[in-house]
Amino acid sequence: MSELVERLVKGLPAGAVVVDPAVTEAYRHDMAGFCASGAPAAVVFPSTVEEVQHVMRTATELRVPVVPQGARTGLSGAANAVEGCIVLSLVKMDRILEVDPVNRIAVVEPGVVNAVLSRAAGEHGLAYPPDPSSWESCTIGGNIGTGAGGLCCVKYGVTSEYVLGLDVVLADGRLLRTGRRTAKGVAGYDLTRLFVGSEGTLGVVVRAVLALRPAPAPQLAMVAEFAGADAACEAVCEVMAAGFTPSLMELMDAVSVRAVNRLAQMGLPETTQALLLVAFDGTDPARELAAVGEICRAAGATEVVPAEGQAESELLLQARRLSLTAMELLGTTMVDDVAVPRSQQGAMLNGVAAIAERYGLTIGVVCHAGDGNTHPIVAFDADDPDEVARAKESFDAIMALGLELGGTITGEHGVGLLKREWLARELGPVGLELQKQMKGLFDPLGILNPGKLF
Repeated sequence: MSELVERLVKGLPAGAVVVDPAVTEAYRHDMAGFCASGAPAAVVFPSTVEEVQHVMRTATELRVPVVPQGARTGLSGAANAVEGCIVLSLVKMDRILEVDPVNRIAVVEPGVVNAVLSRAAGEHGLAYPPDPSSWESCTIGGNIGTGAGGLCCVKYGVTSEYVLGLDVVLADGRLLRTGRRTAKGVAGYDLTRLFVGSEGTLGVVVRAVLALRPAPAPQLAMVAEFAGADAACEAVCEVMAAGFTPSLMELMDAVSVRAVNRLAQMGLPETTQALLLVAFDGTDPARELAAVGEICRAAGATEVVPAEGQAESELLLQARRLSLTAMELLGTTMVDDVAVPRSQQGAMLNGVAAIAERYGLTIGVVCHAGDGNTHPIVAFDADDPDEVARAKESFDAIMALGLELGGTITGEHGVGLLKREWLARELGPVGLELQKQMKGLFDPLGILNPGKLF
């Protein structure tokens, strides 16, 4: 290991290589539970593309695994260190290199925080729409690695739809440029899309060309109360079938509503079993909300309450963003990320409630209801071995339920370590074999984020 550190230090500025265990310990893992992590041999903080290339060349020559990391806000263990690895932290590569309002693109380094890019785009009357709940701290590189989504993807889409081109350092240190700066382009295989969601297993993203959109008008929101998940999900289906495209459509079950109230005294209606939050940002959001409110009432909403202006709308959105933090007050949490067809969301929520009862656990569910991405959050006592075992079993039961309903094991959090077994089940033997072959083409020595995905 001394040879590794010596080789790394020779090509990097002072302070870029850290080996002090008191520091490296903090870089062992992301925010996922139930995922093993090892002790890194070193944590490296490059600030240039050339420095990343030096790290990868050194790792290839010495056959040392490399785990790329962003802000470590992930929820699948994809950023977890393996024993003796180099943790390649990209947080110091945090420059916005360009914002081009004519071509509506931004060129950024991977360590740029999502919210920082959003604000920079806003200065030009533009927006970068993908908005994960951790947008104030998560990085663009991490968003690309997991194919992140957010609250507004029902209208504006997910990260993969905004990545036009990438600069990627490969396992052997070569620099690959993919994609384009143009609005259209179909030259060759779409390697850009291949890297989005690859969780650092194929290469290290060091620059991204991102599409921007005109900044939307401020959102106007409403909430609708329902006595059960079936009625709420019927309302979601009717809204979409009627041709509406909300900027946001989120669903919170009774457990998550009460948790948010305990945390922030929001005054959300605790009598509800399902709370639907809908927002529009078009030219006449009040009219669209009124129409959607009627659809909700026809589907069985017991109460429909439009926000009184922008401030109240933002307060409602904040309630949804606080749901994970609120659930953490109930114990250790394990966040699931199962996407199902919109028409199956009622069955998914009812199924999760049955799983919670079966295993004697508290499980809250929040959904990006507009696109069917559900987030069951299992709360448990980490000091109780029996409860920990039941939490793991409930997680597997939720995964199985999602696949049974025609869904996928992850809509935006990624596979990482947490869902490797379930990825194999979803892909099947042929799909899994081809994906492993693709991994071998880009990383023949298997040094890039080993053990993740499969």
